[in-house]
Amino acid sequence: MLRAAFPLLLLAATFLPTTPAEAIYRITRDFGGRVDVYKTKYVALRDKRERIVIDGVCNSACTLLLGIIPRNRVCVTPRASLGFHEAYFDPRYTAGVKITSKEATAEMMGYYPREVKSWIAKKGGLTPQMKSIKNGADLWAILDPCPEEF
Repeated sequence: MLRAAFPLLLLAATFLPTTPAEAIYRITRDFGGRVDVYKTKYVALRDKRERIVIDGVCNSACTLLLGIIPRNRVCVTPRASLGFHEAYFDPRYTAGVKITSKEATAEMMGYYPREVKSWIAKKGGLTPQMKSIKNGADLWAILDPCPEEF
């Protein structure tokens, strides 16, 4: 009896809905870098529908994910922090001197959601000094906590 039913069970199993395993990209110690590199990376992660877990430092260009990855696919752990500052020209072209790029700073601000722009404005705007959001109410106003991490 079981032998007769086996082909039918096998056929039925091939039509059952399945969901692919959810890919997770975990950020633990990302201090930023070139804006164009991060934009390309996050567009690729968005298009692959990856879930992003911020589980540590995400500073500077790393924060561009806030405007590229849908927020329902990003969460934060208790170790998460986001750091913001003005953008700089590539130091390879400025003899290693930090020179602010108003254009790149405006471009980065253009990516940020309203809640981030509001937080930055409350902190006096972007400056050369890093301004960080640590775990807590300010961070949770921007991103949801990862349920499996709390």
